[in-house]
Amino acid sequence: MDGQLLAFTEVAAGMVAMPGADFTVVVRNALVSRRAGLACALGIAGGLLLHTALAVAGVAAVLAALPALFRTLQLLGGAYVLYLGARTLLELRGPRATASGEEPPATRPLRQGFVTNALNPKAPITFLSLLPQFVPAGAPALPRTLLLALIVVVLALLWFPAVALLVDRLGRWLRAPRAARVVGGVTGAALTALGAGLLLEAAMQAG
Repeated sequence: MDGQLLAFTEVAAGMVAMPGADFTVVVRNALVSRRAGLACALGIAGGLLLHTALAVAGVAAVLAALPALFRTLQLLGGAYVLYLGARTLLELRGPRATASGEEPPATRPLRQGFVTNALNPKAPITFLSLLPQFVPAGAPALPRTLLLALIVVVLALLWFPAVALLVDRLGRWLRAPRAARVVGGVTGAALTALGAGLLLEAAMQAG
C-alpha cells in the first residue's frame, strides 16, 4: 500500500468512526436485536456507497454549486433524524423501553440506516473535496477514485457491524428495564439534538 493510500485509509477511518447520527441509529437498533443492528449497519454502508458514487460521478458538485438544494437536503436529513429521536423518546413512555420491544422487520432498520446516511448533504461534499487530494498527479483519476470510494465502504462495513455486535453482546445489561430506559433516553436525546442542529444550521444559512 502506497503512502497516500495509507494516509487516506487513516483519514477515512476517522471519518467513519466519528460519533454522529449514523453511530447513534445503529446503537438504537442494536438494542432491539443483533439482526436489527446489523441491518441498520448495512443500510448506512449503502448510504455511503451512494455518496461515494455521487462523488466519483461528480454529481456532488451540483450540491456545492446550488446552496438552495444543499439546504433542502439538510432540512430533510435534519427532520428525519429529529423524527427518529422523537420517536425513540416517545416510545419510552410506553410500558416497555424501546430496547426491550418487539423486533421490527429487517427492512425497517435497513431503511433507517440508509436514509439517515443518504440524507446527510455534507457527506458528498466531504468526499468530493477529499478524494481528489489522494489521487497522485498524472495517475488515471477514475480507477484511483473508485479504489478510494471502495475503501470508505469497506471501512463502514467493518465499523458499524462491529458496533452493532458490541452493543448486542452488552445487551444483557443494556436491555434491563432501567438500563434500557436510560440508554433509550440518551440515544433519543442524541438523535433529537443532532436533527435539531441540522435544522438550525440550515435555517441560519437560509437567513
